[in-house]
Amino acid sequence: MNISSFFDVNKKPLLTPGSVNEIATYNINGINGRLEILLRWLNEAQPDIVCLQELKAESKNFPEKAIRDAGYQAIWYGQKSWNGVAMLSKTEIREMRNDLPGENNEYTHSRYIEGCINGIVIGCIYLPNGNPWPGPKFDYKLRWFKRKPAECFAKVYIMMDRIWIRV
Repeated sequence: MNISSFFDVNKKPLLTPGSVNEIATYNINGINGRLEILLRWLNEAQPDIVCLQELKAESKNFPEKAIRDAGYQAIWYGQKSWNGVAMLSKTEIREMRNDLPGENNEYTHSRYIEGCINGIVIGCIYLPNGNPWPGPKFDYKLRWFKRKPAECFAKVYIMMDRIWIRV
């Protein structure tokens, strides 16, 4: 990854105080069941970007209007009953991908979404738990990590010294 891609033509950081102040992550554990809590928190905390995990809702049931009415744009990748990830932003957001690199029909869970906000690519990931060990869930987790999610993490972690994160 070329670090110069994170700078504008004047070599000023794209993520500076005032451009993105807070990126929050929240395991919502059922977005529709906790929508009122999420909306109240968004109103009080006013984070610039929010990464949500464990939506537990199919994409068609994502509460897009309520999120938009709260002042956020959203991208999401849902799944019935389990998993699901979303990214909310006060500014324009463009979906880049909704899966890790590589293809494998075994990895159909909605666990990763990547968006571009203010010229910065940010990934939201919901890692497999893998419990109990030993067992098929742990084996799945090991196979899942072979898809190289670390390559996706580098996009965000390279800028950690310029992002304020509040959980």
